[in-house]
Amino acid sequence: MAETPKGGRPISASMRPTGTDKAVITGRKQYLRRKRVARISDKRLGEVDYKNVDLLRTFLTERGKIIPRRITNVSARVQRRITEEIKRARNIALLPFAGNPHQPY
Repeated sequence: MAETPKGGRPISASMRPTGTDKAVITGRKQYLRRKRVARISDKRLGEVDYKNVDLLRTFLTERGKIIPRRITNVSARVQRRITEEIKRARNIALLPFAGNPHQPY
């Protein structure tokens, strides 16, 4: 429902307080998103290998899906390398294609 000032007409969306103004008016603290830290840097790219199963498991969900780049916060090149190594590890049965929801790794 739109806010109504003294005149009775609703306030347009461009006139509503947002962001910092809203924090000042309501007295609530603003939510600050913590900067995400990459789990693996370009310097550690040489360590990404299909035999390093513990590292590769950090990029998989418990169902066996590969976690997307926007969540892992790695570069596109590193994400492609990780995906390739996960698929290699799956083909030689070091990692599951689909995880068992009842049994964690």
